[in-house]
Amino acid sequence: MKKICFLFCFLFVLPVPSVFAEADNQQQETDTYKNLETFANVLNLLQQHYVYEISSHDVIIGAINGMLTSLDPHSSYMSPEDFQELQAETKGSFSGIGIEITVRDGVLTVVSPIEGTPAYRQGIQAGDQIVKINGQMTKDMTLMDAVKQLRGDRGSKLTISIHRKGWQGLQDMALVRDVIPLHSVKSLQLEPGLLYVRITNFQSTTTRDFRKVLQQAVSKHPIEGLILDLRNNPGGLLDQAVKISDVFIDSGIIVSTKGRDPEQDMVFEAHRGTGRFDFPMIVLVNGGSASASEIVAGALQDHHRAIIVGTETFGKGSVQTIVPLPDGAGLRLTTARYYTPSGDSIQATGITPDMVVPFEEQSGNESDKENNWSVREKDLPHHFENNDGKDKEKSKTTSPREIEQRLATDNQLRTALFLLKNLNAKGKTRNMEQQE
Repeated sequence: MKKICFLFCFLFVLPVPSVFAEADNQQQETDTYKNLETFANVLNLLQQHYVYEISSHDVIIGAINGMLTSLDPHSSYMSPEDFQELQAETKGSFSGIGIEITVRDGVLTVVSPIEGTPAYRQGIQAGDQIVKINGQMTKDMTLMDAVKQLRGDRGSKLTISIHRKGWQGLQDMALVRDVIPLHSVKSLQLEPGLLYVRITNFQSTTTRDFRKVLQQAVSKHPIEGLILDLRNNPGGLLDQAVKISDVFIDSGIIVSTKGRDPEQDMVFEAHRGTGRFDFPMIVLVNGGSASASEIVAGALQDHHRAIIVGTETFGKGSVQTIVPLPDGAGLRLTTARYYTPSGDSIQATGITPDMVVPFEEQSGNESDKENNWSVREKDLPHHFENNDGKDKEKSKTTSPREIEQRLATDNQLRTALFLLKNLNAKGKTRNMEQQE
């Protein structure tokens, strides 16, 4: 009744614009029906005169895919099989080679490899172009078709042909598919009290596993500083990014979303927890840090809760909603943009670190290198312009030598540790002065 009253009052006060709005809506409906009639005519011609008999279902699904890819790089149609795979992926594992991909200029392009997977071990890097899969050209291949070809039974083999900037030609890489368990949280103690935690992606168990890591660390030694590594983290579930941020932020906005549908306008705020972590933090990011990773980095940066170190992030500031369809299929639809606590959209711009530290490629760790040319959101066709300014992995002890080698081959991590130790030292000095 309230909505009816509001609409009536609005029309009474502004009668002229409402007439124009109604006429505009009628024109849009007329245009839509005309376009649908054109589509039906084309389909009919294909069925009658195409060189060989076609499947109406396949043609219509192709049209749906074309319609969605013309909007933005992240909206897509998922067959019932693809939809089931997506649900399995966010809940636990899938079988494949372990890369996050997108389509750039009609060519499959790697956003980032997932740590510890066949692709990661083979040295596939962010920005690599997958030109062929088992000899088949990927030019104009849809994203979901590519995912379907890259995934398969554990132990099955495939060959992908990679092009990388600086290479004279293609390089074939033979890989064996494996279960990608998506252990999203990994950690090690760099020094007594100084903890390193890497989140490889955001799935349904990420926050639970992250809190468990913190609790285990505290039981052995009070945490005096944390390095949170979000490099090459392609994103994942929005709610997990919010909950990870909420671990360290006591009040205020973490992220907000705005869409055309008012139901997509949401504000996610922090909650004061029972245990407060106030130790210094460094967050590592790079061009492979996307979506949910950027939510965390942006929230911690805007709340001055952490120092962001590394290189500019991917710049994916849009939210995708998964809509189940009656036949078991699904629709991945871009429904909103998200905004950092300061109200900024990072769409196609990314998070700029507080301290820019490029990765030194001469370090020799091929799998961790960030390609000089790494694809970002702004490089994708039809991207939105920014108009707004398996089982739990067993824990193991890492030897001092292994940590030393890790630091020797990762200049960004060395920089983060140096900063963290200095912040920790300043904090201790401040506490001593207060006690005196």
